[in-house]
Amino acid sequence: MTRGRSKHSHTVHCSSHFRDEVLALARRRNVNAADLARSVLLLLSSETIAAAPDPGEPGPSDRETVILRSGPSEGRPWRRKPRLQVRLQLGSDAKTARRALAVALALDRGEAKLELRRAGETSAAELKEEVERLVRIVSDLAPPVLAHGVKTSAEALHVLGFPPNADPDFSEIRSRFRMLAAIHHPDSGTGSHQRMAQLNQAVEVLRRRDY
Repeated sequence: MTRGRSKHSHTVHCSSHFRDEVLALARRRNVNAADLARSVLLLLSSETIAAAPDPGEPGPSDRETVILRSGPSEGRPWRRKPRLQVRLQLGSDAKTARRALAVALALDRGEAKLELRRAGETSAAELKEEVERLVRIVSDLAPPVLAHGVKTSAEALHVLGFPPNADPDFSEIRSRFRMLAAIHHPDSGTGSHQRMAQLNQAVEVLRRRDY
């Protein structure tokens, strides 16, 4: 497929103010309006661009005057809607181009930020939300802090998450303690001084047993 056939020229009607902002940005970046639109279309998904606000067409009184250069009315002035002419890949349309240019302006003004990540990579906001969800799960699943402290072997085994009537050897108890301490240590994101103290009490109670 030749380059000429792979792109299509779109007439993008827009307000004169929007057109002038786009052209000024293009001049500052030493590109043209189509380059700005293509850059945004390349970086962002079609769903993201479709969700962006559309600046819309110009109002009824927003018109520009051009002099016709050919045809029976050559040389006469003509009032028309302000526009941008952009050449984009086949499948694009004028409204999508206008949205993409609006995103380019928002990025330039600092009103929007572009966060690039690999496909499937978790964003910082998503990661924070996932950590908060896991903290809630850990808190819900952890046994309640015993108000009177850990007094018996049964309570100690319960705090360490062993089932009723379990009889683990001390190596199993140490392994379970290390795993839970990594979760409940106050320096961890899910830590708790009370739960860590309870774990230490549980191990001390079981240490006194004759293994």
